[in-house]
Parts: sequence; structure tokens; C-alpha cells
Amino acid sequence: MSTGGRVSALTRRRAAAGRAFIVPNLVGVLVFLLFPLAFSLYLSFHHWNMFDAPRYVGLENYRRLFTGDRLFYIALANTAVFTIATLAPTLVISLAVAAGLNAKVRGIGFFRSVLFLPLVASTAAITIVWGFMFNTEGGLFNTVLGWFGIGPVPWLVEPAWSLVSLCLVSIWKSVPFAAAVLLAAMQGVPEDLHEAARIDGAGGLRRFWSVTLPLIRPALGFVFVISIINSFQAFDQAYVLTGGGGGPETGTFLVGIMLFQNAFAFNDLGYACALAWVVFAILLALTYLQLRLGRDDTGEA
Repeated sequence: MSTGGRVSALTRRRAAAGRAFIVPNLVGVLVFLLFPLAFSLYLSFHHWNMFDAPRYVGLENYRRLFTGDRLFYIALANTAVFTIATLAPTLVISLAVAAGLNAKVRGIGFFRSVLFLPLVASTAAITIVWGFMFNTEGGLFNTVLGWFGIGPVPWLVEPAWSLVSLCLVSIWKSVPFAAAVLLAAMQGVPEDLHEAARIDGAGGLRRFWSVTLPLIRPALGFVFVISIINSFQAFDQAYVLTGGGGGPETGTFLVGIMLFQNAFAFNDLGYACALAWVVFAILLALTYLQLRLGRDDTGEA
């Protein structure tokens, strides 16, 4: 009985210690995540200019968003094109980079370290550098094109080219994280499987397609979802690259730019919160669809 009592007391002390460690994190989640989420949902049913008291308007913000604001559909279309244009190149390039960095060659650690440089650099600062390279007159890209007799490209002037420029910057920024996730997944693939495939006569490309790719599908699905979410949340690179205007005529009027303008330029925070929750619903549906398709492909219920 005494032994059981000591064990029980020890268990209670450990449980108390565990709760003591968890409570600060729960408070942090409550204050910095759950409360802002709930407050933004509350504001989406109000009109608030951040100076006067919020005024309840019901579903007016959502009605206005879907039926009275043409810019919402322009921003949504631009964001969809931007997402599709960055998603496929990011996945393909990340797979190639991860496969290359997974090779067992001398000095590969240096290249793996270089891979993370875009992650630690400031997105705004790097985007400014890209802006100089996209400069129509004297920019690096147009200078190189001039060597081959190609005229200057209006990277940041014409709507279509400005969106292409934004996609290039976003792909460059997204590849390192995606490649790091895929590299970690590739390093978890058992070497015995590769050896067996090699004995059966499979070449490097065949082993990658038949052995590596099926085993890293969960990581690939994670990168797919995160890339979509990052594309819908894109703001800083679009804001800096296009001079902060983000007008529809520039071709880079994304959902993030529209949300920022309504919240901090037009002082209509309730409408911006409604837009944010609509974007959240879209991302939630896309994420659920991808996870459902992933389960169906693997034969899970």
C-alpha cells in the first residue's frame, strides 16, 4: 500500500509539473492565436474604422464582398493564377534540388547550407534586390538578354510581366523550404530498397520514380498544401516589388494586397476580416480536398 502511495504521489507530482510546463504555452496560444481568430470573426460582422466603436452590420460585409466588389474577383483570379504558376515549378525544382543534395558526395554539406540562405534573408530586402534586377533600363536580366540580341522586357511595367516577375521571386523564396522538407523525407528512405532495385537492374531515374517518390508522398503532400497556403498569403514580395500599389492594372493585385488596403488604407477592418475568413474557408477546403485525395490514393478509408 505504501509503495502504491509513493507511486501515486510521484505520478501526481509529475502530472503537476507537466501542467506547469503546458499552461504558459496554452496561455500563449489563447492570447496570440485563439483570441485574434475569434475577434476577427466578430469584426467580420461589423463595420470598424479602428477609431469609432464597431457597428454591427450582420452579413453585409460578406454580401458586399461577393456581390458588390469587382476587385475581389480580380484579386481572387490573380491569386489563383499566381498559385498555379508558382506551385508546379516549386514542386519540380524542389524535388530536383532535394535529390541532388541527397547524393553522397564530398562537400555536399556546404551546398546544403547554401540552400537555407533564402530562408534566413529578409523577404523585403531580397525583393528590393530582385526589383533592381528586373529594372527595364540597366537591370541584370535585360542586360543579359541584350547580349543575345533580345530587347528589354517590361518586367515591372506591363501587367502580365509583373505577375511573371512576382512568380519568379516567390519560386526562389519557396524552393529552399520545400527542398529541405523533401530532403529530410528522402534521407528516411531505407537504403535496402534502393540496393534491391539496383540489383534488379533499375537505373537512378527508375529508382527515384519507383522507390523514392512513393515513399516521400506524405512530405510531398505537405509541401503541396504549404505552397498553396503561402501563395494565398503572399503580400510582402508583391507589396515591395510593385511599389506598394498593387492595383489591378499591375497584374499583382493579390488577395493579400486587397486585405491590407482595406484594413490599413481604407480603414475598413471589418470588411478586411470578412475577406480573411473567406480566404480561410477557401484554404480549408483545398487542404481537406488534398488530404482526402491523398488518403484515397494510398487506399486508406
